[in-house]
Amino acid sequence: MTVTTAGSQMVTALVRLRAALMGVALPLELPGVDEHRATRDEMVDQLEDYVIPRIVTLEAPLLAVVGGSTGAGKSTLVNSLVGSVVTESGVLRPTTRSPVLVHNPLDADWFGADRLLPELERVHHPTHDPHALQLVALDVVPQGLAILDAPDIDSVEESNRQLAAQLLAAADLWLFVTSAARYADQVPWDFLRQAAERSAAVAIVLDRTPPDAVEAVAGHLARMLAARGLKDSPLFTVSEAPLNDDGLLAPRYVAEIRSWLSELGGDAGARAAMIKQTLEGAVRSLTRKAHTVADACVEQSEAIERLRAAADAAYDEEIRKLLDATADGTLLRGEVLLRWQEFVGTGELLRTLEQKVGRLRDRLVNAIKGKPQQAERVTVAVESSLETLIVEHAEAAAERAEASWQSLAPGQELLSDVGEDLGRASRGLRRRAERAVRDWQQDVLQMVRTEGADKRSTARFLAYGVNGLSVALMVVVFANTAGLTGAEVGIAGGSALLGQKLLEAVFGDQALRTLAERARRTLEVRIRALLDEERHRYLDLLASLGLEPDAADSLRNAARAVDDLRYAGEERSGSHSH
Repeated sequence: MTVTTAGSQMVTALVRLRAALMGVALPLELPGVDEHRATRDEMVDQLEDYVIPRIVTLEAPLLAVVGGSTGAGKSTLVNSLVGSVVTESGVLRPTTRSPVLVHNPLDADWFGADRLLPELERVHHPTHDPHALQLVALDVVPQGLAILDAPDIDSVEESNRQLAAQLLAAADLWLFVTSAARYADQVPWDFLRQAAERSAAVAIVLDRTPPDAVEAVAGHLARMLAARGLKDSPLFTVSEAPLNDDGLLAPRYVAEIRSWLSELGGDAGARAAMIKQTLEGAVRSLTRKAHTVADACVEQSEAIERLRAAADAAYDEEIRKLLDATADGTLLRGEVLLRWQEFVGTGELLRTLEQKVGRLRDRLVNAIKGKPQQAERVTVAVESSLETLIVEHAEAAAERAEASWQSLAPGQELLSDVGEDLGRASRGLRRRAERAVRDWQQDVLQMVRTEGADKRSTARFLAYGVNGLSVALMVVVFANTAGLTGAEVGIAGGSALLGQKLLEAVFGDQALRTLAERARRTLEVRIRALLDEERHRYLDLLASLGLEPDAADSLRNAARAVDDLRYAGEERSGSHSH
């Protein structure tokens, strides 16, 4: 058995198509998603069960799957065709039993587990295991042909229905059995429509038909078939008749079907043409459906993008507000202001400042009464205020993000499944904020220490100490009011200005600007890191859905690669026929 180069290229392309389908996650509950998931799963099944094994073994026997509705008489028909009881018809409905494959003994090698329907276990005895395939070898079946009796397509047992659909998708030929009572039912026509869509070879058996109704019913059924694109399908009728002791119909009732199948068994060309027709139709249908699944994948990506953008917008907005609040003097109120004023001993000093800041630098230096423990009190007040501010904005961001997700159906779904309240800041945030603020205060201390390395012995440096200067630097950072006088910006501005003059007295203007800018940047970095960690509770939830950003493109490219090979094959066969 060989696969041509073109065939091996096609197998490779189909294996890639299967991998691309497996890579398409459709995790969000969007409208119509159940149908798309079912389509994707059916496509993977058909590639594994039929298309890939069939291309690899084109010379394998033609597989005729006998399918149909409950009570249409499939099992009786199969038994009557082969002249012995190989498959039990179910007295009790639904009958859960394994599908039965009847083949010529010389064809036994073709039906090993690595070929058709590879996930079904092979057995040689009747069983009720729906995951098993019962193999029956009989000389009466023509070599090159095999008949498979499938469960009812409309069984009340869902696993039976799924297996029936899977087996029909693995057929080279559908032998579709219906009865005078059931031929207009919806379910069989859904299957037949699918068969027509993918150009599968189909033959219809109108079974259990009262002799006086055969003509009228067969005529109506033929018109229904023609209207649905199946006018070329052979239509056989089997009249209602008594069964013999073995439960079989007399040979004459099934003679027409049996001779048609025997001819097919004996005509390698006709078999090959039928296999080719069904196989090419299946491949064509798969590549067409791949684009529908890819569209569904794009919808999922877009929905995820909307959710991501909503979470980002909520956190970006609160980060902006929080950074503004750390720079606009907001923090220089209440406890922080009180402790700072205690430290600089300000009352009268501020009043003096408001008159003539410029000339007072030296006097100001001497007026500071700051003690180390007072500097420490400012530090503690800053820590507490900054931590509270961070937590408030993190809470607001979480609320805002949750509200925007609640307004989108897939967002609601995700929030209900997540198991934690994403509308609140995370439990450990306050502790992390506290640590971040302390780390930042250490950064500031280190900056002052480094910057003042060569000024350590100066009276001014010694007057305030590293802690006092660090506190002054924090106060300057919290009010970006450089250049404004105390009167213009009120108390907070005055406090900051005082800090600014203090630092200028020690370090000079330029060094102060650089220090303030660095302290500001490091604070911003720590704040962003904290809120980004909070934001990631939302983003990680989206990432956990497993939707690859390029899954839809990969699927489309895989489908196009299969189509390109298909068109090339059609051109080759076209040029051979001229």
